[in-house]
Amino acid sequence: MSWIFLFFAGLFEIGWAIGLKYTDGFSKPLPTLLTVASMVVSLGLLGLALKTLPVGTAYAVWTGIGTVGTAMLGIWLLGEPATVARLACISLIVCGIVGLKLVA
Repeated sequence: MSWIFLFFAGLFEIGWAIGLKYTDGFSKPLPTLLTVASMVVSLGLLGLALKTLPVGTAYAVWTGIGTVGTAMLGIWLLGEPATVARLACISLIVCGIVGLKLVA
């Protein structure tokens, strides 16, 4: 169950990372509210996952999911570049996440 909590914590991390872009420096109330809510849910789920998972593994996977998802949505939603080098680096992060899951 902890891995499920951690997975969803990572998804909500993506939500708040992308949400920050849409808050316009926290000047837009609805995006700001949704971003803060995503932060709270993400940290809450991470806390639940940490009940049984090692902190180093859980934190690395949480930030890895957030990093990969945010980078991919940046490419898809925000028109950020999708260079071969960038995609290769994102792939390395995915390999790290999978590796941590396999050895934990």
